[in-house]
Amino acid sequence: MNGIVSRQGAAVTARPLKLGFLGVGWIGRHRMKAICDSGLGEAVAIADPSEEMAREAKAIAPGARIAADLDDLLCEHLDGLVIATPSANHAAQSIRALEAGIPVFCQKPLGRTASEVKAVIDASRAADRLLGVDLSYRHTKGMQKIRELIRANALGKVFATDLTFHNAYGPDKPWFYDRSLSGGGCLIDLGVHLVDLALWSLDFPSVKTVTSRLRAGGKRLGQAGGQVEDFATATLTLEGDEVVRLTCSWRLQAGCEAIIGAEFFGTEGGASFRNVDGSFYDFTADKLLGTSRKNLVQPPDEWGGRAAVDWARKLAREPGHDSACEEFLAVAEVIDRIYHGEE
Repeated sequence: MNGIVSRQGAAVTARPLKLGFLGVGWIGRHRMKAICDSGLGEAVAIADPSEEMAREAKAIAPGARIAADLDDLLCEHLDGLVIATPSANHAAQSIRALEAGIPVFCQKPLGRTASEVKAVIDASRAADRLLGVDLSYRHTKGMQKIRELIRANALGKVFATDLTFHNAYGPDKPWFYDRSLSGGGCLIDLGVHLVDLALWSLDFPSVKTVTSRLRAGGKRLGQAGGQVEDFATATLTLEGDEVVRLTCSWRLQAGCEAIIGAEFFGTEGGASFRNVDGSFYDFTADKLLGTSRKNLVQPPDEWGGRAAVDWARKLAREPGHDSACEEFLAVAEVIDRIYHGEE
């Protein structure tokens, strides 16, 4: 393993990263286990308001200290902090850690608005500390293959992209349905992945226009009020007049647990990324040509913790600010525009 670099910039002996974990519900514990299993890092301290969640996390990392809160975590000599708390806390907690000189890996969304996301990126730059966000679908083998095809011009000019994420259940925690805490509904919860996949796959082109429709319980949702959307659809027109269409929902009558997909159509071919049999975890990817298709990827693919492991790998090499985190702001700005319903 590579040696890590101290906060003062001096090289130190190779050792696992000493990491803190703030929020250790299912996702937080999963990311913790992925990093620890990789050998890149170890959990030295964990904090969660739920004693039960903290106990379950400690069962995965018996040597970790249970900290009282973020302030207590920041007292540790940490190489990095992984944040998996409710969305309303992400920006402020990330900024606190970064200002304390601690690199951050945060669950999506990094902020409820683009202005919150920008404030975190500014803090990362000012502190010269690495910032990562768990945009995990980028790290599936299927999407990696499709991005390679697009970059190699194997599809010709990609002029249309369709992306879908329907969750037939919806979240089970009340804060998801409070706009002040969540920042929105299915769009900021699921649609953030779709926006990211579209922009990331196409190398973050400028977005010229945005049109959108948001619904709750089947009815058109206005901008006013605290109700969050359970269905969202949007069309983006990019700088070269390419079209991106995305649709996401909670509790749709989908006939299965989830419908997840991303399709890219070019002048010389297409590519398709789809979940298998309603699964949240299993995906297949195909290259398309006319009426035929060539399979690129089949499950299984243990992709869930790859974003966290990738952040840890970067952190082990260099804990400083990475300008690539500006991509997080580009995604957040599109989310804002969809919520504002531009015409």
